[in-house]
Amino acid sequence: MSAGSNTVDEIKSRCNIVDVIGRVVPLKKAGSNYKGRCPFHNEKTPSFVVSETKQIFTCFGCGATGDVISFVQQYHQLDFMQAMEKLADEYGITIQKGFHKSEDKDTAYTINREAAKFFYRAFRERANPGYAYMKGRGIEPEILNKFGIGYADEKWDSLFLHLTAMGYPKEKLVELGLISQSKGKYYDKFRGRVMFPIMNTSGKIIGFGGRVLGDGTPKYLNSQESGVFQKKNNLYGLNITRQEIHKEDQAILVEGYMDVISLYQSGVRNVSASLGTALTENQARLLKRYTDNVILSYDADQAGINAALRGLDILHREKVKVRVLHVSDGKDPDEFVKKNGKNAFMTLIKQALPYADYRLNLIRKECELDTTEGRVDFLKKAADVLRNLSPVEADIYIKKLAEETKISEGAIRLEAIGNNSEKQSSQWVDRHPKDTDRLPSDITSLEKNLIKLMLHSSGYYPKILPYEKAAFTSPSGQNIYNSIKEIYEKHEELDIPRLMDMLDQEDVRALEGIMENVRLAGKEEQLLADCVNAIKRKELAQKEQELIMRLSMAEEESEETITELTQELMEIQMMIKNGRG
Repeated sequence: MSAGSNTVDEIKSRCNIVDVIGRVVPLKKAGSNYKGRCPFHNEKTPSFVVSETKQIFTCFGCGATGDVISFVQQYHQLDFMQAMEKLADEYGITIQKGFHKSEDKDTAYTINREAAKFFYRAFRERANPGYAYMKGRGIEPEILNKFGIGYADEKWDSLFLHLTAMGYPKEKLVELGLISQSKGKYYDKFRGRVMFPIMNTSGKIIGFGGRVLGDGTPKYLNSQESGVFQKKNNLYGLNITRQEIHKEDQAILVEGYMDVISLYQSGVRNVSASLGTALTENQARLLKRYTDNVILSYDADQAGINAALRGLDILHREKVKVRVLHVSDGKDPDEFVKKNGKNAFMTLIKQALPYADYRLNLIRKECELDTTEGRVDFLKKAADVLRNLSPVEADIYIKKLAEETKISEGAIRLEAIGNNSEKQSSQWVDRHPKDTDRLPSDITSLEKNLIKLMLHSSGYYPKILPYEKAAFTSPSGQNIYNSIKEIYEKHEELDIPRLMDMLDQEDVRALEGIMENVRLAGKEEQLLADCVNAIKRKELAQKEQELIMRLSMAEEESEETITELTQELMEIQMMIKNGRG
């Protein structure tokens, strides 16, 4: 995620460039500037100049130039974001909310992986209640290993002592929800529980779910949200099942960890779970990477029905073909499939109701259709369902409802859309709410066009490669490009779902925006030529600014040096004027 311009400006204003450079380069006052030996090349006579008034540096020997952030980047071999974080830490500057440190994420993934290994070993190395419980639930060792099932013992500090002995800070363990703190004491958050590691689609462990053994509460305990774990952005088991979902072109979405594991063991492998929460828009989009067909298989109780209704609406808005099944024998899919087997569950899937049928069935149960008042009430509520359908779908269901209720199609249509032609024309357009999650990213138009070209054909990757450093400057642009590069460098075909699996949520949204909004219109070669020219013009403009900066600090340089810089500047400006790259 990129740093806001306010943060950049604050760092530049508070981090005096003379102080920052002076820590690593001995500087001496020289007129209004400071001079020292350049840290970027070997030299005997100092030609490295730092301006306190302009807050810039330049070397008249090797040409290095820039501000305080670029110096930290070059000297410490950091990228822009890392240089920002280093200066912010040193000067006590608070980074804007939403600015996640990449190294913090890497550390979080590593700590979670070590915790998962600790739970995994505890589950297998000696007899324990967790293993006995899962064996009693009929889960086979192969499946337990596949999902990385573990055990958190009943002691208060087993994991805490293990991870702190490895050198991980207590504060980070608390932040990730592995450890809790109270009255100055630290203790394990998960105790006496079967542990379910939660992984993202890249296979990185982002959190845990723990099922209590015995009568304790809560029955299921999840990791708290952190920089790497947000429930709304992830689905349990998808890292294992996404290929099966893509292959079957259908996903079965269930409520719990055990539902996923039991169905997977039975042979129903195109399955995932929504982490114990109501389905979110981001989870729906995540599923849509792999299929446009989803079966909701939630519990048949009222909570399950409510969750199904919310999931229906969200998936329908995302243009997913969604159906609902409620298990008829047993409270949940886990119990049903163990009792009746895979074939019986597959029969239920075939009987699952589409969006409109499911919602209309629920309304029927609320109304007395054998009375006039009941039929009127039913149709008023049914009209709300009809308004969310496409014109073709609505026409089909209006005919069905007219036959069922003995009320004319015209009356039902009027109830749904009214008698105003303008209202009718707008009634069945895209009723989807504005997507507030798909906010504009910092990615530039140049980056968008180049990425679109590489998505269009692998042949554009080697043509863009020589310009990568100048072309991809935003964090999202760099992340998407580097992921595409990783795939092409392995001489593999570009697979969009796999590419998305390699990206964070913000970068996925940026990629989706590129795919939806950038049009090539058969002019790929012209677009590439325009992009290359834009890069060259950008490089010339940067070179012009560098030369102007160097000349402004050349007061004590030789006349020969000043003449050379002036001549080079005039040539660059002439090229810019003539539009030459």
